[in-house]
Amino acid sequence: MYPPERNSKIKFRSQWDLGDLTLLLALLVVIFGIIRTASKFSGAYHANLEISTSLTVLPGYTAQTLLRMVAAYFLSLIFTLIYAYTAYRSKLAAKILLPLLDILQSIPVLSFLPGVVLALIALFPGQRIGVELAAILLIFTGMTWNMTFSFYQSLITIPKELQEAARVYRLNLWQQFWTLELPAGAIGLVWNSVMSVAGGWFFLIAIESFTLGERSFKLPGLGSYLATAAERGNLGALAGGIAVLIAVIIGIDFFIWRPLIAWAEKFKYETVEAQNSPQSFVLDFLRRSPTLRLFRNQVWSPVGESFALGLTRTFPRYSQPRNLEENYQLIKWLNWLFISGFAWLVLWGTWEAAMLLQKLTLSDWQRVITGAIFTALRVIAALILSLLWTVPVGVAIGRNPRLAQILQPIVQIAASVPATALFPVMLLFLARLGGGLQIGSVALMMLGTMWYILFNVIAGSQSIPSELFEAAAVYKLSLIERWKTLIIPGIFPYLVTGIITAVGGAWNASIVSEYVQFQGKTLTTAGLGETISTATETGNFSLLLAATAVMSALVVLTNRLVWRPLYKLAQDKYQLLA
Repeated sequence: MYPPERNSKIKFRSQWDLGDLTLLLALLVVIFGIIRTASKFSGAYHANLEISTSLTVLPGYTAQTLLRMVAAYFLSLIFTLIYAYTAYRSKLAAKILLPLLDILQSIPVLSFLPGVVLALIALFPGQRIGVELAAILLIFTGMTWNMTFSFYQSLITIPKELQEAARVYRLNLWQQFWTLELPAGAIGLVWNSVMSVAGGWFFLIAIESFTLGERSFKLPGLGSYLATAAERGNLGALAGGIAVLIAVIIGIDFFIWRPLIAWAEKFKYETVEAQNSPQSFVLDFLRRSPTLRLFRNQVWSPVGESFALGLTRTFPRYSQPRNLEENYQLIKWLNWLFISGFAWLVLWGTWEAAMLLQKLTLSDWQRVITGAIFTALRVIAALILSLLWTVPVGVAIGRNPRLAQILQPIVQIAASVPATALFPVMLLFLARLGGGLQIGSVALMMLGTMWYILFNVIAGSQSIPSELFEAAAVYKLSLIERWKTLIIPGIFPYLVTGIITAVGGAWNASIVSEYVQFQGKTLTTAGLGETISTATETGNFSLLLAATAVMSALVVLTNRLVWRPLYKLAQDKYQLLA
């Protein structure tokens, strides 16, 4: 159903060379670095920790930030595979999981702070590991939602012919997942992983350095370094921190994302090989390496086969309908157990929330509603401005691998640099124009919005089979006809996914775009993001809950009334058929 390899011209080496030695040494250095950095996460937490802005601390701070990002990403990946697959396989679970995903995606990162931080500090009193776990979970909340939406969208748009072929070949659930469902979502998952990591960098400052009531929490890292440099107005340290961040992003792009993007090309559904497919020097080296071939043959393949055999023996049925609960009584029971537990949790949470909201005054509610209107207008403006340039640029990058080689790292850098780190320069520029934070907040919101659309459009354009473009050339379709009959329908499911996550990202970005600290001063503009940031810093949990609830309600209503119908349209009308 999918070609085994794109690049058949790669010649395997039979002898080890300097490259393999370098690979082993690099692996040992990475393992040593992880152990060394992780050892710093233990011990007592010092509330009065001073973050240095000396350039000499950047290597250590960067290593600690990278470890948090890696842990959060793998946690997000595991969550994505389980959550999206469960919603895809169980219609009953999907009725709960999809609306819940809308709600979770709409909750700003700072709104998770009180519950997550206080719970983990109580679990690990006085220990740094509690604050570290809180930071990892907060990064997770900024990473996982667009990955989950993307993988679910890929699953529900698998061509029916391929699903029928899986049933004809009597594949069990594990075989279907490994050979059909996971490959079908590979391209979108890789590109949304790029976006997720960029989103993690975006909120890094708010996560590694924040205030909760009268308590200030800081962790040594690149985010807290940039926050301290921006707060002190130390432009030299700020430039050094951004330079290190850019270097890290370029390194991650070269050694991780480019190989993954080139590797995921083999999962594109097409009958002819594209003439200009993405290339990666690192991937070519790994494919030729005897070291990795030995590891794959002696370790990875036997373990994978044993695991698959165990699953086959545990779940011996072969003809599986999409709806799992039709086959397994245990899954039916677990579904109802989950629903009952979820219902009890909702009732308990509603009661506690009602008690907390009783403390609010009429002026508090007026502030929340007014802020919601202002922020909604900024979200709409940011979304429209983002769509105007991300769709054509995303299609151009996705259809031209040579252009992608040049622009991909540039886009990742632009998407990953925390907006608040760039804000001092932006403020100085806007001050001359007289726009201030009113315009600056929209610009900052765009920095947290447009990348979701761009990366999904790139993934969508790359997933369009090359032979369709060849057919368009044969029929001599004009540029407008190509966009109308091929490109827009081809990228439409991905575009809807990008818009859904972009809207959530725009609301989330309001917490850093409407409330900014610069040179010891706090700059604000009316909005829900400003209300949430102020409530978090002052410890006003009633106001924080009200603002978060209103923001979540607006995002969920928009998703259910606007984006979900478009999602269904993408599934029913714009599905690729074999």
